[in-house]
Amino acid sequence: MISQNIIKIASIIMTSFICVVLVMPFIKGLAFQIGAVDKPRGGRHIHKNLTPKLGGLAIFLGFLLGYMVFGTHSAIMNAVLIGSFIIILTGVVDDLTELSPWQKFIGQLLSALVLVFYGGLLIKNLSAFGIYIEFGILAYPVTIFFILGAINCINLIDGLDGLSGGLSAIYYLTIGTIAVMQGKFGLDFILSFVMLGATLGFLVYNFYPATIFAGDTGSMFMGFMIAVIALFGFKNVTMTSLVIPLLILAIPILDTAFAIIRRTLKGEAISKGDKFHIHHQLLNRHLSQRTTVLIIYGFDLLFAFASIIYVINDKNLGYIIYSALLIVVIIFVAKTNVVFDQETFQKKFLNKFKIKERKKPKK
Repeated sequence: MISQNIIKIASIIMTSFICVVLVMPFIKGLAFQIGAVDKPRGGRHIHKNLTPKLGGLAIFLGFLLGYMVFGTHSAIMNAVLIGSFIIILTGVVDDLTELSPWQKFIGQLLSALVLVFYGGLLIKNLSAFGIYIEFGILAYPVTIFFILGAINCINLIDGLDGLSGGLSAIYYLTIGTIAVMQGKFGLDFILSFVMLGATLGFLVYNFYPATIFAGDTGSMFMGFMIAVIALFGFKNVTMTSLVIPLLILAIPILDTAFAIIRRTLKGEAISKGDKFHIHHQLLNRHLSQRTTVLIIYGFDLLFAFASIIYVINDKNLGYIIYSALLIVVIIFVAKTNVVFDQETFQKKFLNKFKIKERKKPKK
């Protein structure tokens, strides 16, 4: 039985992986032909070469093939497919013409509405740390907010080669591992390993130095599928709490939260890009892109490991690991400009509270 499961998992991963690896060169050529390329612009953009940005289209094709081979047809999957088509269409148009934040938001909202109202995928309660909340009618806005949050967390953190794809792959691997350890082999299990294979195939071309970017097509689709898999996990009781997917996504969620706080404090629009994300803070310490990404991978893997321990084995040990990681996050915030400019803050603080020095008497 165990060997059969291993063979099935390997088959699912390799199917979508090989599809993405084989189709990517054609997607590159298509991106150059239709002008879906990212030009070096300086500022918060780090890359220096003209780079195609339709990598997400290949991830989507890998997902479709994996689902057709290993998935089962259902009304819920119809909602997932419709929602994913909306996300892909929105992303492709944005990669070609650069939509405004509100135009992208409309596409994201439509995909979320399809999942919630046509697919019936809902987060009905919150259970964590001894607290239980039944959402009732609020399950609809809570679920929509969760889907939009997942989409935009991955979209916002897509700033270095291999970063969004790697963090998404860690999420898919973690949920797939939890499903296997619990003996749950539903759609969340299948989609987790289908998406794992697809993102790993993408990383073959996207890990530093990247020859293609995910674009908004890819980052939004990976975030969308993260939300889908989480919602399937609730339906199949793979995950008993909303907190589990949130903690696995700790790095992109924290990065998004820091960006919102940072831009609000500056009086800037939340959608305005800047160069103060978590990865920028590490780069400012003279780390290479590759090292920076690997450090973030490692930290996210610790959150993923803690989540597996919490769900499967020992909640108390999970709490200890989460607490240790939280302390590291607090130190990181205190030592960097990820939330606010330390130097500016210190100057304002000193100017507000300093006591005027007495003039020395003349001799």
